[in-house]
Amino acid sequence: MVDPVADLLAFLDRSPTPYHAVAESLRRLEAAGFQRVEEDAVWELSPGDRAAVVRGDGSLLAFELGSQPPAEAGFRAIGAHTDSPNLRLKPNADVVAHGARQLAVEPYGGLLLHTWLDRDLSLAGRVRVREGGASRTLLLDFGRPLLRVPNLAIHLIREIKTEGLKLNPQTHAVPVIGLEGAPPLRELVASELRAQQRAEIGPDDLLAFDLMTYDVQGASVGGAQGEFIHAARLDNLASCHAGLCALLRAIEAGPSAQTRLVVLYDHEEVGSRSAQGASGPFLEQTLGRIVAATKGGGQDLARAVARSALVSADMAHAVHPNYADRHEAGHRPQIGGGPVIKTNVNQSYASDARTAGLFQECCDAAGVTPQQFVTRSDLGCGSTIGPITAARVGIPTVDVGNPMWAMHSCRETAGSGDVAPMIDTLACFFGASS
Repeated sequence: MVDPVADLLAFLDRSPTPYHAVAESLRRLEAAGFQRVEEDAVWELSPGDRAAVVRGDGSLLAFELGSQPPAEAGFRAIGAHTDSPNLRLKPNADVVAHGARQLAVEPYGGLLLHTWLDRDLSLAGRVRVREGGASRTLLLDFGRPLLRVPNLAIHLIREIKTEGLKLNPQTHAVPVIGLEGAPPLRELVASELRAQQRAEIGPDDLLAFDLMTYDVQGASVGGAQGEFIHAARLDNLASCHAGLCALLRAIEAGPSAQTRLVVLYDHEEVGSRSAQGASGPFLEQTLGRIVAATKGGGQDLARAVARSALVSADMAHAVHPNYADRHEAGHRPQIGGGPVIKTNVNQSYASDARTAGLFQECCDAAGVTPQQFVTRSDLGCGSTIGPITAARVGIPTVDVGNPMWAMHSCRETAGSGDVAPMIDTLACFFGASS
């Protein structure tokens, strides 16, 4: 049996960008008998079919068609997101300043900028290239220390002791890639693509790119008794991993009357407003196509949605031992304490009595005791794909997640003991016994 913690570490390390996370997810799904289908193709589906569809390279929806039509049995869905805060390259990225070659970057999402200083960073993402009179998109991962955003020596910023560190993202977060004589970015990218793709690609063949930085230090287990997982992108690849594992386990356990699916969205960290984000039509359109492919009529999508449920899985804030006052009393999830149900009466989370009760029942079936989280009434509350998806599609939704520290840091911390309980609970949500 696969160790879920070791498997999560491998998933994280193979997924430096949303595009790589989708590619890794597809690899796992195809090994379990899923077939990739294209959005511009006609879908013909039969009960038990397993398919996966990708939008924008960074979002994926995978489903197994139930034995009954969705209008009769509904959908059981788990949603998560593939993107994480980081530093992303600007189109004209090359900068030369005072003998150093740098790359112009833009912060993506609400990252803790100071945590990116003095890290061994690499570049990964996707590149659109011209090749043989046509164009195609290639994944790229340099996979080695390439960049660094060096701190300023304390001798030159002694006021940091009294005023704290204040970073300007435009001027203080520009990573160094080499000395002035280092090759420009397009030459580096073309050279790396030639090595990885074994194709004749030159700098002039690069049409566009979406490249981002990541910490090359791999995911690891730490703590006196191995209690912790230290890694980049736990928010929210850990939830993507849990949803995929639960779906594959449920499929192994046997067929279901309901259509079971996992949807992994890009762009959650910047508001989900994109064609492939949760605010876009990806899920709604795909559910409609599934219903249509099962000979559903004009009312059948609405009937299917009314019989459905969705778990929005996104990491949760564990109580920090140094900042316990930042948590609401009585709602302080602990690392190692199991899945967290997230509630906000102002609808930053979609959980309500009905959907939270459903998740509680799944926890009971899995032998898991959930924790509860609400934000202090005098603090703002973050949000997730949960309320966005619920409002867009109309599926009753619960927001949950495993507890973690240092969310949006370059490296985050979660509990190794929380990995299996979440997978067990989500598998029960899909109808698999624990």
